[in-house]
Amino acid sequence: MRKIDITVPVTEYSYDELSHDDRHLVDLAREATFRSYVPYSHFHVGAAIRLDNGEIVCGSNQENVASPSGTCAERSACYYAGARYPEARFVKIAIAARGTDGEYTDEPCAPCGACRQALLEYELIAKHPVPVILCGKDRFYVLPSVAATLPLAFTEF
Repeated sequence: MRKIDITVPVTEYSYDELSHDDRHLVDLAREATFRSYVPYSHFHVGAAIRLDNGEIVCGSNQENVASPSGTCAERSACYYAGARYPEARFVKIAIAARGTDGEYTDEPCAPCGACRQALLEYELIAKHPVPVILCGKDRFYVLPSVAATLPLAFTEF
């Protein structure tokens, strides 16, 4: 038997410590939370993805009474990016959330498992690590890649 420890490198920043470009991505992810349609959970999520062609694509979660027919913000953004700019590759993603009280979550919000897997697909297409910014109210976690959010990921048959 051999024990294997898996660790995930996370760097915590304040808003002011983020680069100008990262603050812009965070701002767009936060703005996207106001375009979510969440009449059931009242949990607003927004995502912003910077592409290598200079475009930034945003998405927000969209619920449906026939759950789980809705979609998360991260998949909304990444599938739109793939459909709208199929030649572009992901550079970085920011994810923000507002809780049922309407305020940004104190803790940085991580994507669900399905979104992690979908984002990983686009990181594999990009052929380079795609950093992830998880946004909280005053703290921001930066992970070096989508793969870091999904240790032991399913990548191929």
